[in-house]
Amino acid sequence: MMDGVALKALVVEQALAEGFSAARVTRPDAIPESAGRLAAYVDAGRHGQMAWMAERMAWRGNPAALWPEAKSVIMLAEVYSPEHDPRDVLGQPEKGAISVYAQNRDYHDIVKKRLKRLGRWLIEEAGGEIKVFVDTAPVMEKPLAAAAGLGWQGKHTNVLSRELGSWFFLGAIFTTLEMPVDAPAVENCGSCRACLDACPTDAFPAPFQLDARRCISYLTIEHKGEIDPELRVLMGNHIYGCDDCLAACPWNKFAATASEVKYAARPDLVAPDLAELVGLDDAAFRERFSGSPVKRIGRDRFVRNVLYAIGNSGLSGLASAARPLVHDPDPVVAEAARWALSRL
Repeated sequence: MMDGVALKALVVEQALAEGFSAARVTRPDAIPESAGRLAAYVDAGRHGQMAWMAERMAWRGNPAALWPEAKSVIMLAEVYSPEHDPRDVLGQPEKGAISVYAQNRDYHDIVKKRLKRLGRWLIEEAGGEIKVFVDTAPVMEKPLAAAAGLGWQGKHTNVLSRELGSWFFLGAIFTTLEMPVDAPAVENCGSCRACLDACPTDAFPAPFQLDARRCISYLTIEHKGEIDPELRVLMGNHIYGCDDCLAACPWNKFAATASEVKYAARPDLVAPDLAELVGLDDAAFRERFSGSPVKRIGRDRFVRNVLYAIGNSGLSGLASAARPLVHDPDPVVAEAARWALSRL
């Protein structure tokens, strides 16, 4: 049997060879404060309609309970830094802003395949058992990443790093193998509040706290039904997700370069025309966003978002594109169309 120190060194080496940007190790019980914080977050209702966050809280708040046999958690970062400033499109009211992570292939599929390859290699090399996770199970990846030393949770609650910046996905491999752990990351936000000030909807009640109910990413992706008109007018031309707080972070001057070509932005998704997107029917929507994370919210919710952006555009020329939607079969889309026309 290989000793834990040697095994860990090989794991890190193999992870980088597989295409991950960084790899660190922690224990499943390394985040004892998370259960209480999660419970308080849900009790305050800040999770909005994300009922899944309240479900299986015993597992979500305590990774050791998710799989009691696990002894180590390998946390991995995969960079997807954009080659353009995602805020450029915000000054183009006739265009839609799609979050950088959704401008090409779905990262869940890419990261999970990479995790599985690394996991299979680990089993062949050292035995043991594994489970892999990438944002699809009751695992709090961000606190685990901070505990493993990949980075710290910034004032915007996302993980950032001196070496990688803000633009990276997280993946986790739980294993029954024992490996030495890395030191937790030290918070390095200081007095900076660039991310907080960048939020269009004031979704941060305080540094290191997020109220999802006001977050544009939540509103455009997770929220079903009509969005409060007070918030609609603050959403600008965001039609899927929001990168404003990430893009504002000064640590991005150290952002690593993405090596996975599947994360490179598709030209048609960097700054798409609202007039074109609002006319998509279900079949055209599915074709346009095949393989993209955008596809999962469905045509109706997406077109709702586009109509809000049209209403915020101040461009009367877009009224003709929105007008046919006042008779849309989906009542939320129809209401959004009427609202957009009233604004124009």
